[in-house]
Amino acid sequence: MTSKNMTSELVGQGKSHRMLVTEGKHGVGELPLGQKTKPQYSVFPKAIGSPVPSWVAFDKQVLSFDAYEEDEVHDKREEKYRIRRYKIFFYLEDDTIQVNEPEVKNSGLPQGTFIRRHRIPLPPPDDDQFYNVYHFNISIDIVFYGRTFKIYDCDAFTKNFLKKIGIKVNSPGQCPEDPYTEMRKETLDCVQPLRPYESFDTLKQFLEYDGKVLRFFCMWDDSVSLFGDHRQLILHYFLSDDTIEIKELLPHNSGRDPMPFFLQRGKLPKYGPPGVYQPGEVTEKVVLNVYSGYRVSRVHGYLLDKYKMGKLEQEFYKDSDLSIGTTINVWGRKVLLCDCDEFTKTYYKTKYGIENFTSISCKPPSPPKIERKFPPYTGFGSEEDSLRSCLGLVPIVRPNLKDFWKFMEIDSYGNISNILRFFAKLITDKCADQDRLFILSYFLSNNTISVFEPIEENSGNAGGLFLKRMRVKRPGQEVFKSELSEYIEPEELYVGAKVNVNGYVFILLNADEYTFRFMEENSDRFPFSNLELALQKLKDEKSKSREIKQVFRNADCYVTKMVHYNTFRDILMGVTVGKLSEQEFITIVRHYGVPEEPCEDSNLLIAMAHEQLKKNFFENFEKFIFCCKYEDREKKNVLPSKDIKRLCKSSRLPLTNDLLESLVTKFEDSEKQINYESFFSALNWRINRMPELIAISPLKERCEDVWIGMPSPIPSKYVNYFKFLKDVYGLEVE
Repeated sequence: MTSKNMTSELVGQGKSHRMLVTEGKHGVGELPLGQKTKPQYSVFPKAIGSPVPSWVAFDKQVLSFDAYEEDEVHDKREEKYRIRRYKIFFYLEDDTIQVNEPEVKNSGLPQGTFIRRHRIPLPPPDDDQFYNVYHFNISIDIVFYGRTFKIYDCDAFTKNFLKKIGIKVNSPGQCPEDPYTEMRKETLDCVQPLRPYESFDTLKQFLEYDGKVLRFFCMWDDSVSLFGDHRQLILHYFLSDDTIEIKELLPHNSGRDPMPFFLQRGKLPKYGPPGVYQPGEVTEKVVLNVYSGYRVSRVHGYLLDKYKMGKLEQEFYKDSDLSIGTTINVWGRKVLLCDCDEFTKTYYKTKYGIENFTSISCKPPSPPKIERKFPPYTGFGSEEDSLRSCLGLVPIVRPNLKDFWKFMEIDSYGNISNILRFFAKLITDKCADQDRLFILSYFLSNNTISVFEPIEENSGNAGGLFLKRMRVKRPGQEVFKSELSEYIEPEELYVGAKVNVNGYVFILLNADEYTFRFMEENSDRFPFSNLELALQKLKDEKSKSREIKQVFRNADCYVTKMVHYNTFRDILMGVTVGKLSEQEFITIVRHYGVPEEPCEDSNLLIAMAHEQLKKNFFENFEKFIFCCKYEDREKKNVLPSKDIKRLCKSSRLPLTNDLLESLVTKFEDSEKQINYESFFSALNWRINRMPELIAISPLKERCEDVWIGMPSPIPSKYVNYFKFLKDVYGLEVE
C-alpha cells in the first residue's frame, strides 16, 4: 500500500467517525461512494412488546459459548498444533463480543483476555456489518479477524434464549484433547518413581504448605503441683516443616510474668524428655568416613550408611498424631487438645476424612465456693453498715442496684401512689387502748411501713404519727446474728391478718380502693385477692348447693336478685365454716356487688376541681378546646366521653381519676357525648368562679400519708347473688 492510499484510508476513517457524530449529514466530508455506513445499534433496538430500550431490557444478560481453536505450531517438531480453549461472551445489550482464554498451568502461552469487548465485524466481503445474536449457534465455526473458532457447547441460559428467539440449537459437540497436554502428562507420569527410595527433599513440602498453620486450643492441668492451676495454651503446628510452638493465654491479674512463648518453635518428640545429646547425634542421615590409605595426596570422601548403624531413632509429633481429645507429651507435661479453628477442621476433613470435631471445654473448673462467715451484729448502726465493715478495712457504702431500680420503677408518680393503706386496730389487754384505730401504710418502693393514728376529740390520745417510716423486722428473730434480718413483705398484708410491728400487734380491718385493686391485679402475689381460688372453696361445698339456693331465695322476698351485704356474709360464712378469710370474702363482694349510683352535686365537683387546678396553677384550657375542635371533624361541638378522658390524661390534667370520672359522668348526655366547650369552660377557674370549699377542721388527720376520709366498712351495700350462684354452682333461681 502506497503512502497516498494509506493517507486516504485514514482520512476516510476520520470522516466516517465524524459522520457518526454529526448523525450522517450529507455535504462536505461525506463518505466516499460505494462505502456503507455501519449500523450503530443492536439487532434489538427495543425490547419486544415493550418501549424499553435494548440496553435496559438486556442489561447484564450475556450469552456464553464454549469454543476451541486449532493453533498451528511451526517451530517445534514434537507437536504440529495445539488445541486452545476459549470462552466467547456475547452481550445482548449492545451486540459486543469478548473472547477469553482460561489460564492453563505451565502452558507457556499468554492467556486471559484474547479479544477485548467490542463489536466485531463480519469477515469480508460483509465487513460492513457486525455480528449479532443470529450468527451464533452450537457446532458451527465462527471467524473473528481471520481466526476460526469452533463452538461446541454453551450454557443453559444461552440455549433457552436462542430457542425463544426462534433459533434451532444444534446438538453439542466434543472438544478434542490437546496432544501437547497429553504428552506433558505422560512425561510427568514417567518421572514418578516406580520403586520407593529415601528422599530428604523438603522443598516441595515448604512450597506447598508455607504459611499454613494448624491451631489447637489446649489445657495443661498443673493443679497437682504446689501453687499449680489450669493453664490455657494455644498450639501452632507448622505444616511447612512439621514444627510446633505453644503460647500461653494469661488472664488479667494472673500474677505470672508474660512470656512470648511457652514452647519455642521446633520439632516436639513424642517421648520426652529423651535426654541430652551431643550436637550432630540426632540427624536424618548417617555419614561414613572413607579411608584412602597412606597416600601422599589423600582423597577425602564420604558415604551414606544404608544400614544406618548407630543412628538414634527419635519419633516426633506429626499432624496425624494431633486430634481433639488427644493428650500429648510436651517435655513431660500432659497437654490436652480441646478445640481447633476452622482451617484445621477443613484440613483434617480433606486429608484424613475426619468429621467429628466435638470440642472440649478448655476453661478450668470453677474453684469451690468458700462460704464466708461474718461476725454477729454488734447493735451499732444498721445491719448493712456493720456488714460493710466486715468486707473491707475501710467500709465503703455501695448502693444496692437492685433496690435502686426497684425504687425508680415503683416510686410514687402522678396518680399512682404505690402505697398499700390498711385500716388497723390495736390488739391489747389495756382497756384504754382497745378501741384505738390506726392507718398502716406500706410503701412498695423500699418496703417500709409507717403507722398513723387519726386524731379524735376527747379520746384521751394525742394521735398523729405512731411509727415513722421504716422497715419492720419479722417477729421472733435473733437480734445479734451474722445473717441479715428478714423484713415484712407486702404479701403478708391482707384484711384479717395480724401484723406485729415492733411488739405492737395490729389486726387489719379494711383497706382503700387502690390497695384492693392493686392486690386483685397482682393476684399471683396476693392469693387472698384471687377470685378463682376464693370461688373454688365455695365450689367444694357443691353438696349444699340446693340448700344455699333455697336460703338466698328465702332472703330475697321481693325477687330483686340481690341481698344485703350482711345477709350475704352470714350465708357464706355459715357455709364455709371458717374456710373463707375476710380478704377472700371482700374480693367476692367486690366482684358481685351492685354498684351504687353516685348522686354528687355538680357544683361541688367543679369546686373540688377548681381547688386542685389552682394548687397546680393550671389554666391552659384554650389548648384543650383547640384540640377538641381539631378532633371534631363534623363540627358538632361534641365528642365521646372516652376521647375527653383520653385527652385529659394525655395532657396531664391535674385531677384525680375518681374526680375526672365523676365530672365526665355529670356532663355526658344519653349518647355518651360531651359538649367540650361547656365542659372546659366550667373547669376554667379564671372565668367560672365557684364558692370556696369549706376548710377541713385542723382536728382532722394530718400526716405524710394522704388519706382523705375513712374507708367504707363494706365494699358494696347489696350483692347480686343470682349471678354468684350461676357462676359458682350453675344454678338459677326461679
